Amino acid sequence: VSEGSCGTRAVPGPVPCRRRCPLPCRCPAGAAFDSGTGEPVPRAELLSGVAGTRAFCCCLLSDTGIDREVLPAGACGPALPRVVLVPGHAVANPGSRTQSGSGGSVGYTRRCLTDATAELSVALLLSACRRLPEAAEQPEWMCGYGLSDSTVGIIGLGRIGQAVARRLKPFGVRKFLYTGSGPKPQNAAEFGAEFVPLTRLAEESDFVVVTCALTPATQGMCNKDFFGRMKKTSVFVNTSRYWQCSGAVVNQQDLYDALAQGRIARRLGRDHAEPLPPDPLLSLKNCVILPHIGSATYATRSAMAVLAATNLLAGLRGEPMPHELKL
Repeated sequence: VSEGSCGTRAVPGPVPCRRRCPLPCRCPAGAAFDSGTGEPVPRAELLSGVAGTRAFCCCLLSDTGIDREVLPAGACGPALPRVVLVPGHAVANPGSRTQSGSGGSVGYTRRCLTDATAELSVALLLSACRRLPEAAEQPEWMCGYGLSDSTVGIIGLGRIGQAVARRLKPFGVRKFLYTGSGPKPQNAAEFGAEFVPLTRLAEESDFVVVTCALTPATQGMCNKDFFGRMKKTSVFVNTSRYWQCSGAVVNQQDLYDALAQGRIARRLGRDHAEPLPPDPLLSLKNCVILPHIGSATYATRSAMAVLAATNLLAGLRGEPMPHELKL
């Protein structure tokens, strides 16, 4: 948002956006958006575009490179902090977390994505257990596995993990296991879920769903040892975050080896980078990779856009953002 006088009460001008908004949405009055082409912004163009602005909106911090160089580039003065908007569920770019001394604010659209991401996780799981991608490609009477009387292991029983379990329970799942930073009895009570070590979850689960956040403790958690403990008939669904700057919960090479050698049956999930790069996983028949469509429903994307604009205007007014990342 550019303000000619750099005053704290000036009427906001255009907001440089990282990508094009996917659909028309109603945003609070006083916000005008310039979405550009929707393509990745070259570094030099990004620095030039944010110069003199007090706020900007980017869809993915992971590929935009919002760091110490970018944030000061738009500051109008020491008394006017920057406002950065990220229409997404999570922010894990270490560069954004190093700005605690800069007076900047980072807003994101937390909680908007829970239902949409959980629905996609369940869709992936069902398509894997009944082998729908294979059946569509080569119509044969192939057999798969059912959810009834199965054991489902969830890595990360937060909002999305609970939403996944809630949707799977009516299918007749016999047992839910979960693991994470610690037991969450209030979260687990609805499903009778049992907190177990990661090793036991891998050994006993027929389906493993990864919905945890990427942290130093979870980085590389699903590795050779983990896949080696899983049943050969197990299905692995990953809808956790990947950040090019800091890694992933799943070790991609170890996953490829497990699938290629038949140590686990299926893998489905979002890809770790876009556009899709050449990757050995893409050559496997028992692996389905999707782009980042976890939030791609009309209602969810509209809610994300509105909350991003609400965050932005609150930040410019010096008010607390509805959802602000604590740096």
